[in-house]
Amino acid sequence: MKAVILAGGLGTRLSEETSTRPKPMVEIGGKPILWHIMKMYSYHGINDFVVCCGYKGYVIKEYFANYFLHMSDVTFDMQANTMHVHERRAEPWKVTLVDTGDDSMTGGRLGRVADYVKDDDAFCFTYGDGIGDIDIGATIAFHRQHGKAATLTATFPPGRFGALDIQAQRVISFKEKPKGDGAMINGGFFVLSPKVLTYLKGDSTIWEQEPLITLAEEGQLMAFEHHGFWQPMDTLRDKHLLEELWATGKAPWKKWD
Repeated sequence: MKAVILAGGLGTRLSEETSTRPKPMVEIGGKPILWHIMKMYSYHGINDFVVCCGYKGYVIKEYFANYFLHMSDVTFDMQANTMHVHERRAEPWKVTLVDTGDDSMTGGRLGRVADYVKDDDAFCFTYGDGIGDIDIGATIAFHRQHGKAATLTATFPPGRFGALDIQAQRVISFKEKPKGDGAMINGGFFVLSPKVLTYLKGDSTIWEQEPLITLAEEGQLMAFEHHGFWQPMDTLRDKHLLEELWATGKAPWKKWD
Protein backbone atom coordinates (compact mmCIF):
# COMPACT_ATOMS: atom_id res chain seq x y z
CA MET A 1 0.00 0.00 0.00
CA LYS A 2 1.16 3.53 -0.76
CA ALA A 3 1.04 6.57 1.51
CA VAL A 4 0.47 9.99 -0.06
CA ILE A 5 1.85 12.84 2.03
CA LEU A 6 1.01 16.52 1.54
CA ALA A 7 4.24 18.51 1.64
CA GLY A 8 3.65 21.60 -0.49
CA GLY A 9 2.08 24.24 1.75
CA LEU A 10 3.61 27.53 2.83
CA GLY A 11 3.42 26.97 6.59
CA THR A 12 2.81 30.67 7.25
CA ARG A 13 2.14 30.20 10.97
CA LEU A 14 5.62 28.75 11.32
CA SER A 15 7.32 31.47 9.29
CA GLU A 16 10.31 31.51 11.64
CA GLU A 17 11.23 28.12 10.18
CA THR A 18 9.58 28.04 6.75
CA SER A 19 11.16 31.07 5.09
CA THR A 20 13.97 28.82 3.85
CA ARG A 21 12.32 25.38 3.66
CA PRO A 22 8.90 23.76 3.33
CA LYS A 23 7.13 23.01 6.59
CA PRO A 24 7.54 19.21 6.39
CA MET A 25 11.31 19.76 6.39
CA VAL A 26 11.27 21.57 9.73
CA GLU A 27 13.24 19.35 12.07
CA ILE A 28 12.48 17.50 15.27
CA GLY A 29 15.61 16.10 16.85
CA GLY A 30 17.65 16.82 13.74
CA LYS A 31 15.26 14.98 11.40
CA PRO A 32 12.49 16.56 9.27
CA ILE A 33 8.98 15.97 10.57
CA LEU A 34 8.37 14.38 7.15
CA TRP A 35 10.94 11.71 8.11
CA HIS A 36 9.13 11.09 11.41
CA ILE A 37 5.82 10.63 9.56
CA MET A 38 7.42 8.20 7.12
CA LYS A 39 8.98 6.25 9.99
CA MET A 40 5.49 5.99 11.55
CA TYR A 41 4.12 4.46 8.35
CA SER A 42 7.16 2.26 7.86
CA TYR A 43 6.71 0.81 11.35
CA HIS A 44 3.31 -0.43 10.15
CA GLY A 45 4.75 -1.93 6.97
CA ILE A 46 4.08 0.90 4.52
CA ASN A 47 7.26 1.82 2.66
CA ASP A 48 6.00 3.21 -0.67
CA PHE A 49 5.52 6.98 -0.49
CA VAL A 50 4.19 9.62 -2.86
CA VAL A 51 5.14 13.07 -1.59
CA CYS A 52 3.18 16.04 -2.92
CA CYS A 53 5.76 18.80 -3.25
CA GLY A 54 5.09 22.49 -3.84
CA TYR A 55 6.65 25.42 -2.00
CA LYS A 56 10.45 24.96 -2.05
CA GLY A 57 10.00 21.37 -3.14
CA TYR A 58 13.62 21.23 -4.28
CA VAL A 59 14.64 21.12 -0.60
CA ILE A 60 12.77 17.81 -0.22
CA LYS A 61 14.29 16.46 -3.43
CA GLU A 62 17.80 17.40 -2.33
CA TYR A 63 17.24 15.77 1.08
CA PHE A 64 16.35 12.39 -0.43
CA ALA A 65 18.97 12.68 -3.17
CA ASN A 66 21.58 13.02 -0.40
CA TYR A 67 19.89 10.77 2.15
CA PHE A 68 23.01 8.72 2.83
CA LEU A 69 24.95 11.90 3.56
CA HIS A 70 22.28 13.06 6.01
CA MET A 71 22.10 9.72 7.81
CA SER A 72 25.68 8.40 7.78
CA ASP A 73 29.20 9.26 8.80
CA VAL A 74 31.30 10.39 5.85
CA THR A 75 35.03 10.73 5.19
CA PHE A 76 36.11 13.21 2.52
CA ASP A 77 39.66 12.79 1.21
CA MET A 78 40.28 16.25 -0.18
CA GLN A 79 43.62 15.34 -1.77
CA ALA A 80 42.27 12.29 -3.57
CA ASN A 81 38.90 13.95 -4.20
CA THR A 82 37.02 10.93 -2.85
CA MET A 83 34.14 10.36 -0.48
CA HIS A 84 33.60 7.30 1.68
CA VAL A 85 30.24 6.73 3.39
CA HIS A 86 30.45 4.73 6.63
CA GLU A 87 27.66 2.54 8.00
CA ARG A 88 25.06 3.29 5.36
CA ARG A 89 21.67 3.42 7.07
CA ALA A 90 19.21 2.48 4.37
CA GLU A 91 15.45 2.63 4.78
CA PRO A 92 13.28 0.14 2.85
CA TRP A 93 11.54 3.07 1.19
CA LYS A 94 10.48 3.91 -2.31
CA VAL A 95 9.88 7.68 -2.43
CA THR A 96 8.20 9.38 -5.38
CA LEU A 97 8.43 13.18 -5.24
CA VAL A 98 5.83 14.96 -7.37
CA ASP A 99 5.68 18.69 -8.06
CA THR A 100 2.01 19.47 -7.41
CA GLY A 101 2.32 23.24 -7.86
CA ASP A 102 3.05 26.12 -5.53
CA ASP A 103 -0.57 27.24 -5.22
CA SER A 104 -2.57 24.00 -5.32
CA MET A 105 -4.95 23.28 -2.46
CA THR A 106 -4.97 20.02 -0.50
CA GLY A 107 -7.46 18.28 -2.76
CA GLY A 108 -5.74 19.68 -5.82
CA ARG A 109 -2.45 18.16 -4.72
CA LEU A 110 -4.09 14.77 -4.25
CA GLY A 111 -5.59 15.10 -7.72
CA ARG A 112 -2.15 15.81 -9.18
CA VAL A 113 -0.85 12.41 -7.96
CA ALA A 114 -3.96 10.44 -8.94
CA ASP A 115 -2.06 8.42 -11.56
CA TYR A 116 0.12 6.93 -8.83
CA VAL A 117 -2.79 5.51 -6.79
CA LYS A 118 -5.79 5.22 -9.12
CA ASP A 119 -5.28 1.50 -9.75
CA ASP A 120 -4.65 0.56 -6.10
CA ASP A 121 -7.21 -1.14 -3.89
CA ALA A 122 -6.72 1.60 -1.28
CA PHE A 123 -4.06 4.08 -0.20
CA CYS A 124 -3.13 6.16 2.83
CA PHE A 125 -3.19 9.95 2.78
CA THR A 126 -1.99 12.42 5.40
CA TYR A 127 -0.60 15.85 6.10
CA GLY A 128 3.11 16.60 6.30
CA ASP A 129 2.97 18.31 9.68
CA GLY A 130 1.15 16.01 12.14
CA ILE A 131 2.38 13.06 14.19
CA GLY A 132 0.98 10.75 16.84
CA ASP A 133 0.92 7.22 18.14
CA ILE A 134 -1.79 6.28 15.66
CA ASP A 135 -2.21 2.58 14.97
CA ILE A 136 -2.04 2.92 11.20
CA GLY A 137 -2.41 -0.82 10.73
CA ALA A 138 -5.69 -0.71 12.64
CA THR A 139 -6.98 2.19 10.51
CA ILE A 140 -6.32 0.14 7.38
CA ALA A 141 -8.05 -2.92 8.83
CA PHE A 142 -11.02 -0.76 9.87
CA HIS A 143 -11.23 0.72 6.37
CA ARG A 144 -11.25 -2.68 4.72
CA GLN A 145 -13.85 -3.95 7.16
CA HIS A 146 -16.45 -1.23 6.61
CA GLY A 147 -16.01 -1.08 2.82
CA LYS A 148 -16.81 2.62 2.43
CA ALA A 149 -14.84 5.03 0.25
CA ALA A 150 -12.98 6.94 2.95
CA THR A 151 -11.71 6.65 6.51
CA LEU A 152 -10.34 9.52 8.55
CA THR A 153 -8.64 9.38 11.92
CA ALA A 154 -10.69 11.31 14.46
CA THR A 155 -8.78 12.67 17.42
CA PHE A 156 -8.97 15.32 20.11
CA PRO A 157 -7.30 18.67 19.53
CA PRO A 158 -4.36 19.25 21.88
CA GLY A 159 -5.16 21.75 24.62
CA ARG A 160 -3.22 24.99 24.33
CA PHE A 161 -4.19 27.02 27.39
CA GLY A 162 -5.17 26.43 30.97
CA ALA A 163 -8.92 26.78 31.52
CA LEU A 164 -10.19 28.72 34.50
CA ASP A 165 -13.49 28.51 36.35
CA ILE A 166 -13.87 31.95 37.95
CA GLN A 167 -16.55 33.03 40.41
CA ALA A 168 -16.50 36.48 42.01
CA GLN A 169 -12.95 36.97 40.80
CA ARG A 170 -11.81 33.82 42.57
CA VAL A 171 -10.42 30.89 40.65
CA ILE A 172 -12.55 27.90 41.60
CA SER A 173 -10.77 25.41 39.38
CA PHE A 174 -7.92 25.27 36.93
CA LYS A 175 -7.48 22.71 34.18
CA GLU A 176 -4.09 22.58 32.55
CA LYS A 177 -4.41 22.34 28.76
CA PRO A 178 -7.94 20.90 28.46
CA LYS A 179 -8.78 19.11 25.22
CA GLY A 180 -11.10 21.64 23.64
CA ASP A 181 -14.86 21.27 24.01
CA GLY A 182 -14.82 17.49 23.92
CA ALA A 183 -15.50 17.23 20.19
CA MET A 184 -13.19 15.13 18.05
CA ILE A 185 -11.54 16.65 14.99
CA ASN A 186 -10.04 15.49 11.72
CA GLY A 187 -6.54 14.31 12.57
CA GLY A 188 -5.66 13.25 9.04
CA PHE A 189 -4.16 9.77 8.54
CA PHE A 190 -6.80 8.82 6.00
CA VAL A 191 -7.27 5.50 4.26
CA LEU A 192 -8.96 6.04 0.92
CA SER A 193 -10.40 4.17 -2.00
CA PRO A 194 -9.42 5.56 -5.42
CA LYS A 195 -13.14 6.31 -5.78
CA VAL A 196 -12.52 9.55 -3.86
CA LEU A 197 -10.46 10.88 -6.78
CA THR A 198 -13.70 11.57 -8.66
CA TYR A 199 -14.60 14.14 -5.99
CA LEU A 200 -11.61 16.31 -6.90
CA LYS A 201 -12.32 19.10 -9.38
CA GLY A 202 -8.94 20.72 -9.98
CA ASP A 203 -6.07 22.47 -8.24
CA SER A 204 -8.41 24.74 -6.26
CA THR A 205 -10.17 21.81 -4.58
CA ILE A 206 -9.83 21.90 -0.80
CA TRP A 207 -9.98 18.31 0.42
CA GLU A 208 -11.51 19.30 3.76
CA GLN A 209 -14.43 21.11 2.13
CA GLU A 210 -16.56 19.79 -0.73
CA PRO A 211 -14.96 16.31 -1.09
CA LEU A 212 -15.17 15.36 2.60
CA ILE A 213 -18.53 17.08 3.08
CA THR A 214 -19.99 15.22 0.10
CA LEU A 215 -18.49 11.89 1.20
CA ALA A 216 -20.06 12.38 4.63
CA GLU A 217 -23.45 13.27 3.13
CA GLU A 218 -23.35 10.15 0.98
CA GLY A 219 -22.49 7.94 3.95
CA GLN A 220 -19.08 7.12 2.51
CA LEU A 221 -16.90 8.67 5.25
CA MET A 222 -16.06 6.67 8.37
CA ALA A 223 -14.10 7.70 11.45
CA PHE A 224 -11.43 5.66 13.18
CA GLU A 225 -11.28 7.07 16.70
CA HIS A 226 -7.82 7.70 18.10
CA HIS A 227 -7.65 8.47 21.80
CA GLY A 228 -3.89 8.62 22.14
CA PHE A 229 -1.26 11.24 21.38
CA TRP A 230 -1.66 13.49 18.35
CA GLN A 231 0.04 16.80 17.70
CA PRO A 232 0.23 19.05 14.64
CA MET A 233 3.23 21.32 14.20
CA ASP A 234 1.45 24.57 13.40
CA THR A 235 3.49 27.04 15.42
CA LEU A 236 6.94 27.49 16.90
CA ARG A 237 5.45 26.54 20.25
CA ASP A 238 4.33 23.21 18.80
CA LYS A 239 7.81 22.60 17.40
CA HIS A 240 9.39 23.27 20.79
CA LEU A 241 6.94 20.84 22.44
CA LEU A 242 7.79 18.08 19.98
CA GLU A 243 11.52 18.80 20.29
CA GLU A 244 11.28 18.50 24.07
CA LEU A 245 9.43 15.18 23.87
CA TRP A 246 12.03 13.83 21.48
CA ALA A 247 15.00 15.10 23.48
CA THR A 248 13.72 13.57 26.72
CA GLY A 249 12.97 10.20 25.15
CA LYS A 250 9.24 10.66 25.68
CA ALA A 251 8.10 10.91 22.06
CA PRO A 252 4.88 8.83 21.94
CA TRP A 253 5.00 8.52 18.15
CA LYS A 254 8.40 6.79 18.16
CA LYS A 255 7.54 3.11 17.99
CA TRP A 256 10.59 2.08 15.97
CA ASP A 257 14.00 1.18 17.41
